[in-house]
Amino acid sequence: MSRSKTASAVQVRRTGGKSLKRRVLDNWQLYLMLLVPVVLTIVYKYIPMYGIQIAFRDYKASRGFMGSEWIGLEWFQRFFSAPTFWRMIKNTLLLSFYSLLWGFPIPIILALMMNQLRFQRFKRMTQTVLYAPHFISTMVICGMLRIFLSPSGGLINLIAGTSIDFLTESAAFRTIYIASGIWQDAGWGIIVYMATLANVDTSLYEAAKVDGASLFQRIRHIDIPELSSVMVLNLIMSVGGLMNVGFEKVWLLQTDLNKAVSDVIAVYVYQQGIENAKYSYSTAVGLFNTVINIILLVAVNKIAGKISKDTSFV
Repeated sequence: MSRSKTASAVQVRRTGGKSLKRRVLDNWQLYLMLLVPVVLTIVYKYIPMYGIQIAFRDYKASRGFMGSEWIGLEWFQRFFSAPTFWRMIKNTLLLSFYSLLWGFPIPIILALMMNQLRFQRFKRMTQTVLYAPHFISTMVICGMLRIFLSPSGGLINLIAGTSIDFLTESAAFRTIYIASGIWQDAGWGIIVYMATLANVDTSLYEAAKVDGASLFQRIRHIDIPELSSVMVLNLIMSVGGLMNVGFEKVWLLQTDLNKAVSDVIAVYVYQQGIENAKYSYSTAVGLFNTVINIILLVAVNKIAGKISKDTSFV
């Protein structure tokens, strides 16, 4: 029997010989449930893409999309020649890269530590404490940071015995941004890793103990290989959004004195599009940012695919 006939026979056995229409009718409830997110995705994600064309037009609301003059890449050229272009690119990349560098391994380390806890009540309490900051809004987080870092009565200055206004210090802005982000999201990030570790066969740990493996050896040879595929997937997703620095936190923490390191593309798009009503220009800047993210996502995905072929545990 040829390979194509064998594949067809296997497919028939898997589907019970039913046609596609028959299978859809038999499971219409599931397809109906699937229809809701598909429609929402089309309405809120794909249809708005029609408006991307204003990045190539001198958009006037009175003329509409098609009535506005087509000017090609003029807005992109204006952005590339802006005096703050390289500063924004540098700040965006550095904030994102440092956030990824310091923030990515923390949930993994926490998950490995939590997995070793044997007192379930203490484990649940610790998980709750770690999850809690994720549910605090960014605006409240920024308000807390301003209180803690206040030069007059702020907790940090009281402990250090100083009166420094950290939010006006350019050298401190990135540390504040990254540290607060880790505190807010690290606990929430351990959920997927904890779920993965929960599926590890306990007999592996028992066999490792019998063979005399230490705690760190069990983590290295059992836990980390089990997490590797999830780690690679999360890394790909994180790098795919490398240029998407959180606008809200930067905007709320930004001051005139730290603008040299806090001036990022997301804030620039908001200022040009909302404050200055330059819709075409801000759309062009946002589109440039999105294209860079897509390029990074595809590149990292290919690199991860090659690495997974060369390693036995990914």
